[in-house]
Amino acid sequence: MSSVLISPSILSADFAKLGEEVRSIDEAGADMIHVDVMDGHFVPNLTLGPPIIKALRPHSQKRFDVHLMIAPVDPFIADFADAGADILTVHPEAGPHLHRTLQSIRSHDMKAGVALNPATPVDAVDYVMDDVDLILVMSVNPGFGGQSFIDSQLRKIEALRHKIDQTGRDIILEVDGGLKPENAQAAISAGVTAIVAGSAVFKGGPEAYAANIAALRPK
Repeated sequence: MSSVLISPSILSADFAKLGEEVRSIDEAGADMIHVDVMDGHFVPNLTLGPPIIKALRPHSQKRFDVHLMIAPVDPFIADFADAGADILTVHPEAGPHLHRTLQSIRSHDMKAGVALNPATPVDAVDYVMDDVDLILVMSVNPGFGGQSFIDSQLRKIEALRHKIDQTGRDIILEVDGGLKPENAQAAISAGVTAIVAGSAVFKGGPEAYAANIAALRPK
């Protein structure tokens, strides 16, 4: 397995055949399966929920890397655990008590992640570093695929890499938004250990997925 995990976002998959798409990216070398959950309230889009994740779960043994762009979060944690999520990532702005939310996620035998929007400062995670397993840097404003990478987030990645290294813990540092082969290396150089990509992976159809994933790997 590469030192940098590739987590294709099924938001860019063909929704008419999601099970097949998940199997295809699994076989093409994906390390995780990224699932974007949006509620039309916290972000201006509406996607999928626990029933679809549960239906997709038999199609891959890879970790389901589930990013919740919903508010409130806490009432749905158990549902996502039951559906088969392995990692559950939330935004600090999506509830009043981030620490309690992370504890709840872990109590359901999932890894806990925190996602930082482009304008969310790195110090939002300062007092929960012992409770996170993943930090996700949003390099676009969440809600839609196909946006352009926001270059200022490279500085945020560098700052978070320093914070993580100071803990001595194996915290995944993930980036999501506008990633493609042309800018993935810059994110890797800044310190990420996981890359989420949607259109860059799913373009060209299943026969192209393996090459698309390989193109995002460290050079």
